[in-house]
Amino acid sequence: MENEDQYLHASKPKFDCLLFDLDDTLYPLSSGLSVQVTKNIQEYMLLKLGIEEKKVPELCFSLYKDYGTTMAGLRAVGYNFDYDDFHGFVHGRLPYNLLKPDPVLRGLLLSLPIRKVVFTNSDKAHTARVLSRLGLEDCFERIICFETLNPTNKENVPVEEDDTELGVPRSSIISGTNEYMSEPNDSSVLPRTPVICKPFEESFEEVFKIANINPQRTVFFDDSIRNLQTANRLDLHTVMVGSSHRIEGVGHALESIHNIREALPELWEAEEKSENIVYSGKVAIETYVRA
Repeated sequence: MENEDQYLHASKPKFDCLLFDLDDTLYPLSSGLSVQVTKNIQEYMLLKLGIEEKKVPELCFSLYKDYGTTMAGLRAVGYNFDYDDFHGFVHGRLPYNLLKPDPVLRGLLLSLPIRKVVFTNSDKAHTARVLSRLGLEDCFERIICFETLNPTNKENVPVEEDDTELGVPRSSIISGTNEYMSEPNDSSVLPRTPVICKPFEESFEEVFKIANINPQRTVFFDDSIRNLQTANRLDLHTVMVGSSHRIEGVGHALESIHNIREALPELWEAEEKSENIVYSGKVAIETYVRA
């Protein structure tokens, strides 16, 4: 019984789940797709929300930095719009041909003897197209995306025209935007967003429940420092992708997602160790019986 307990303890891998971000993580920033996403978001802000052109770039960047997505930030400062309309405008016109199949990454993922989950702020359609272009659509056990954490509802449909803009009084939108822009980096005055997304702890906790994830036995891969900092606070093992410079509080830093094996060989060694233990155990038992 004692030997059996030792075997079970020794064969139990350190990690049982790998949690991956999507954009700029499973493919490099250098692909150029993110630049097009930003361009489309800024056009949406200008054409659909009527935000003053000279304010758009700074507001877009600040909201993204503070809220994880510009969409979440826009909702926080008072803009109300249909989520599907936003995603359709932003992602519907993307040049997905910029992404190419990645057989190297596919081979790495399929060789990993651990469950793999995608956790992205992007919508379902965009996620599916990206994974398909990369040739990774069958490499993950589960996809957790925008719709998973933010079920579609019709509370975001604009109301009839009156003294409102997109369902919210124009004065409230202007006031909220101006207040945010006056102190965009002061988290104490940030209005709350109704959108559940990274980097907020609520989104991670929902993912843990949905995918039955034990954070202490999970490795999280992302390109966002703020997302990784949140993950670290929640006891996830963290890996920054896209830079070889390791930030304090982040476990590993990879220039490319292709460097997983060099940086984290234990992900494969756990399986090899388990196989060796099983083999050694059988030999030991046979020897004992023969004696």
